[in-house]
Amino acid sequence: MAVRALLVWLTILVLAVANGALREALLTPRLGRNTSLLLSGILLSALVLLVARISVGWLKADSANTSWRVGALWAGLTLVFEFGFGSLVQHKTGSEMLQPYLFRDGNIWPVVLVVILIAPRVCYRVR
Repeated sequence: MAVRALLVWLTILVLAVANGALREALLTPRLGRNTSLLLSGILLSALVLLVARISVGWLKADSANTSWRVGALWAGLTLVFEFGFGSLVQHKTGSEMLQPYLFRDGNIWPVVLVVILIAPRVCYRVR
């Protein structure tokens, strides 16, 4: 199950990168930073829920406990990727990497992380 959960998370990662590219290329120039960050967060949350809904059966997340573990794995991988990429590739400081967690300028990143955490559980329950 862990390998399947990792493969699904990689799909979410690709969608998150595409979402960010869409935001920077189309939304921000037309709507401004605040609105584009808000819409991008909502869109990514919806995409995560959609991916979780589609994959929950394939993941064999067949219990509340298992679905919570999948969500915790996804959230953990997201944080490791975010801080690893931010520090190693983008050379951001810790302060810069923590800015999205402050709910400033329309950024709802902490809400997106909560959605990533709970999406498998919510979709298991709905299923």
